Amino acid sequence: MNANIYRHEFRARLKSVAIWSASLALLILLFFSLFPAFAAEAELMNEMLANFPAEMRAAFNLDKMNLATVLGYFSFIFLFVQLCLAIQASNYGCGLVSIEEAELTADFLLSKPVSRMAVLSSKLLAALSSLAITDLVIWISSFTAITFFRDNRDYEPRTLLLLLLSVLIFQFFFLCVGLLISLLVKRVRSVTPYGLGLGFGAYVLSAFSGVLGDVKLELLTPFKHFDAAAIVANQAYDMPLVWLNVGIAVISLAVSVWLYLRRDIPAVS
Repeated sequence: MNANIYRHEFRARLKSVAIWSASLALLILLFFSLFPAFAAEAELMNEMLANFPAEMRAAFNLDKMNLATVLGYFSFIFLFVQLCLAIQASNYGCGLVSIEEAELTADFLLSKPVSRMAVLSSKLLAALSSLAITDLVIWISSFTAITFFRDNRDYEPRTLLLLLLSVLIFQFFFLCVGLLISLLVKRVRSVTPYGLGLGFGAYVLSAFSGVLGDVKLELLTPFKHFDAAAIVANQAYDMPLVWLNVGIAVISLAVSVWLYLRRDIPAVS
């Protein structure tokens, strides 16, 4: 790892990290502040959900959630937090090495006395550090929201901890897959379409999986690997799916390293 590259990459993302972190903190605090009203009308809420189309309830996992409970309501909010985290991590992954290639500054960086492995590892560590800051903000916001707005209702702290720990592996998946996609594409002119496509694509695949009940689709998307409603209901991870998630991420990272070390970097003519 190269300390100078790490600091440059980390500082370059500080504004993005601040925006993502503040937005997610606001989302959690704002939506969970409505929980007392939901909990007070628990029976009416469950009746209303029962009248929703079965496909819609399956797409949003509403058939597995009890919005009258602290963690049941939080797991519903957590689904949208996961979507934002997926897009953030995908953007960072897709832009890890492609931004400099698009701006034609990659050849200048690699002309310095530093190996490609050192460049990639420094950039990767800076991206992971940025995501860790966002995750820390989510942790603080979640505990704060539940502490102030749970309306004296009990919840299982261990299950909440499982939900919050899952974001670390969840984002690592999208970071590694995003990096792999950017290296498979000849030139990425803008990371936004790729980041949004990967994040939303995984979410839509999860929704179709819930509607169709096709187990095979669960093997492809982290939204099913870390299904918030299932974690709350079972108070545990589905470990085969978790290991599958980790395996895909590690393989994507390994292939990305192999591709980057052999990549033909465009130079300024």
